[in-house]
Amino acid sequence: MSATPAELAARYGLSHVHSGKVRDLYATDTGHLVMLASDRISAYDHVLSTPIPDKGRILTAMTVWWFEQLAGLVDSHLLSYDDEVIPAEWLGRALLCRQLDMVPVEAVARGYLTGSGLADYRATGSVCGIPLPAGLQDGSELPKPIFTPASKAPVGEHDENIGFDAVESLVGRDVASELRELTLAVYRRGRELAAARGIILADTKLEFGRHPCTGELVLADEVLTPDSSRFWPAEQWQPGRAQPSYDKQYVRDWLTSPASGWDRTSGQPPPPLPDEVVAATRARYLEAYERLTGESFADWLGA
Repeated sequence: MSATPAELAARYGLSHVHSGKVRDLYATDTGHLVMLASDRISAYDHVLSTPIPDKGRILTAMTVWWFEQLAGLVDSHLLSYDDEVIPAEWLGRALLCRQLDMVPVEAVARGYLTGSGLADYRATGSVCGIPLPAGLQDGSELPKPIFTPASKAPVGEHDENIGFDAVESLVGRDVASELRELTLAVYRRGRELAAARGIILADTKLEFGRHPCTGELVLADEVLTPDSSRFWPAEQWQPGRAQPSYDKQYVRDWLTSPASGWDRTSGQPPPPLPDEVVAATRARYLEAYERLTGESFADWLGA
């Protein structure tokens, strides 16, 4: 019988710090962190009971690749993905990271209108207080990318969009301005690289923390993956409808379809995912990684 994560952590001298919707965080005896990506998937503020095979490894591989692409733009918390402090059983889905003082804001950039941004726009004509032109539809490209931050919510609760003034009140004017600039810079770089691969990066959610010594803002957590971003095949983009995607929208769509039999307002957890939805979701994550990076997932640490 294989060892549990708790048993492996104890064997390698790691102590459990926190478990989120998808990732588990462990502290090393040297003051660093090991971030373990599971195969869990969340939707509508629920962690689903059905995992997606290889999801944690795909997200980790993609995050490492993106950190490399963004290295000249912003520093990241990544120290290593194959250090000896990482349990061998976790290689390929764990990162050794620098510990940061996390900024209590979800840093969101949008270049296209959809999701909660679309809901805000339909209600107010703006997103996070930023006025937008009339007549935009689901999937419309915005005149320019916008910074639309959200509050960080505990597991099981929903992140709420907030205005820039709320960010200033949380972290101060200077940090808020830098957070906006870095978020939009990362989005623009990601959008440019994705476009070269025939993929639209519609929006993304980033997390930043302060370096413990310098105080500079550092990119943390995962970055530009199907869990934190919306990726659309460019050749199928058509405003005015929901877009085909490489992210977990496929799972969301099934959960809200008659096939699932689930009522979001019931207070009950979502049902298990059927095998065909699991397989199709894994295929979308895998295609996103291989199409974006130009690399084979099979080559990722012998995946």
